[in-house]
Formats: sequence, C-alpha cells, structure tokens
Amino acid sequence: MPNPRLTGLGSGLFCAAVMFVLACLLRLLLDSSLVAYGVLFLPVAALTALWVRPADLVTAPVAVPIAFAAGIMPISGGAEGFGGQFMGLVTALALHAGWLYGGTLVAGLIVTVRKIRLMAERRRTPRPAARQPDGKRVPAA
Repeated sequence: MPNPRLTGLGSGLFCAAVMFVLACLLRLLLDSSLVAYGVLFLPVAALTALWVRPADLVTAPVAVPIAFAAGIMPISGGAEGFGGQFMGLVTALALHAGWLYGGTLVAGLIVTVRKIRLMAERRRTPRPAARQPDGKRVPAA
C-alpha cells in the first residue's frame, strides 16, 4: 500500500477530487445513487486520514466533510437554476448526514489514534543532550 504524506491542503484536495470523480461515475453508472456515494465516502475518508502528514493531522476531520459536500453536487438532483440546484444539495446533505457523520468519525478516530501513537513514540525516544558553548554536554531535563 502506498504511503504518501499529504499536506492539510493536499489531503482536502485529494478527498474532494476523489469524491467528485466518484459522484460523476455514480451518476453515469448507477443513476446517482446517494447510498453508494455514502458507502464509498467511508474508505476515502479513512485514506485521507491515513495519508495526511503528522504535522497536519488536525486538518483531515475538517477536510472530509467539506469534500463530502463538494463531491455530492453532481448527484444531488434538484430543479433547473441555481436555487433548485442549491435546494437539491441541501436536501441531499440533510437526508444523508449519517454517511457524512460516519466518515468524519472514521477520519477523527484514525487521526486520534495516529496522534496518540506519535506522542507515545516521542515519549519513548530519548532526546539528545544539548551542548554548552564550550562543547560540554548538558543532561536533558
């Protein structure tokens, strides 16, 4: 399995792009199935949380719901015009909020476990001793 390290912005763009492409494919293949979109959202949310770099862990649970909303546009339905499309988007988000919450929860749990492991790893590794200007080592506190 690849091990990319995405920045916070990169993880958001990755998730949004993948969800938009999946929504377009679902519109073509499965007649805009919102349930299939929700099911596919869960592994994309997990991959986003796994691939974000450690310094940007907090961004994954924020980017995932934004990507869900951005990706659902092609399959949300709605009437012609901006108002009809907007109402279709709001309705789709309201009716399928469970998938949105589930994916956000998955991303949040993965990020939390990763952060706990990083903190435990930092606690286990000894810090190198600092040096004084004369070259003598100062013991770590």
